[in-house]
Amino acid sequence: MFQQMFMMKRSIAAGLLLLLSCMLHAQEAAFKGKLLRAEEFINIVKLYHPVISQAGIAVQKAKAEITIARGAFDPSLYLNTQQKTFDGKNYYNYVNPELKVPTWFGIEVKAGLENNGGQFLTSEATTGQSSYAGISVPLAKNLLMDKRRAALQQAKIFKNLTEAEQRNVINDVLYEAYSAYWNWVQQYQMYQVTTNVVEVNKERFSLVKLGYRQGDRPAIDTTEALAQLQQFQYMQSEALVRMNNAALELSNFLWLPGNQYYQLEQDVIPDDTWYATDINTVPLLMQDDLLAATATHPKLQMYSAKLQWLQVERKLKFQSLLPTINLKTNVLNKGYNMFDGIGKAGFYENNNKFGLDIGLPLRLSEGRGGYRLAKLKLQETTIAQADQRQEIENKVRQYYNELIGLVQQVSIYENAYKNYQALYRGEATRYNAGESSLFLLNARENKQLEALQKLLELKIKYYKTRQAAQWAAGILQ
Repeated sequence: MFQQMFMMKRSIAAGLLLLLSCMLHAQEAAFKGKLLRAEEFINIVKLYHPVISQAGIAVQKAKAEITIARGAFDPSLYLNTQQKTFDGKNYYNYVNPELKVPTWFGIEVKAGLENNGGQFLTSEATTGQSSYAGISVPLAKNLLMDKRRAALQQAKIFKNLTEAEQRNVINDVLYEAYSAYWNWVQQYQMYQVTTNVVEVNKERFSLVKLGYRQGDRPAIDTTEALAQLQQFQYMQSEALVRMNNAALELSNFLWLPGNQYYQLEQDVIPDDTWYATDINTVPLLMQDDLLAATATHPKLQMYSAKLQWLQVERKLKFQSLLPTINLKTNVLNKGYNMFDGIGKAGFYENNNKFGLDIGLPLRLSEGRGGYRLAKLKLQETTIAQADQRQEIENKVRQYYNELIGLVQQVSIYENAYKNYQALYRGEATRYNAGESSLFLLNARENKQLEALQKLLELKIKYYKTRQAAQWAAGILQ
């Protein structure tokens, strides 16, 4: 009896020392390791991830397209000069500098000078120095919309589209990054848990062997303790593989300036303050706020930009249904001062050039087909946008329901884990007192470990689902 009591006290003391050793070991690892918090990790992803960088380049390219489209409205200066001399004769000599200024409303303003001479000028040319100023006005087709205005408007819309695509890319990449981070956290914690259990069982196996040698434990207990230890060693090995793979997955999102890939170092550890945080104290995401945020979801903004693009296209196609009526008029004057004489009676009637271009396809097949196709594309995109909006809202509701359920499940399993801990401690006390078997103690330990692993899994899933709800609403930026 005295020997059994001595062994029991020694086992309890060894267990307390082992628990203290594990706690100190965990603290030492936390201080030695480099801590990587979720916020720090996400900031690195935002700054250097190549996919996000490419999305930013796409926006810059869209801005360059706007500059190109504006080039259609740039003033242009032309110079047309021709001269012919043959067999000692000056056939003709033309010098015609001209300035053209296109405007947003389809009206083109131009002004120029002429200096013509020679023995064989064309009958339309004016001999000597002259000047002119005039405009060209579309009266039907291209009055409200033309290719130049359509190109510029669509270039601006395309910039908005690429900005929405950039936000969508960032939203998706950050969601994947958060998922990789929390998966790494989970596998790291699972490895730590199994490592601690292995250490506890190594000590227990040593104590059981010692008890067997002293005649206090049957031989079968050594087999029981060894089998339990081997099971946990196998779980530890599996957990190590999963943790290393999770670290590699996390490294996919770690980049340095200059597009340099960064491999996560082995001594980097995740933050573990989330585990001690009571989930009920974490500010709960509100479903109404998430649903309201979907109004600016980048995918919906992309559809809005596409609809604007197609509306411009429809207006342009409608122009093909109108007749071409272009009015051209010029004020002419002798010499290089084109405004000299303006205001005098009869000046314009005696110094002008007037023209009218009229044209209309008889069947309008191309115009009717193009306009109808543009309208159908608008209808198709409107339907797709409505479908996308409903899909996004339902996805938000699904994640919110899952989030509410996880809050309850975590609370249940926290209490369940405490109960399994109490059962395990009670069984350990009975075992040390010689009133229980190693088989029952191992069974209690297995249940406690399963409960702890499930609790870790649920807590990690809760944080993952928080990010997923925000991703579904399109607000991960």
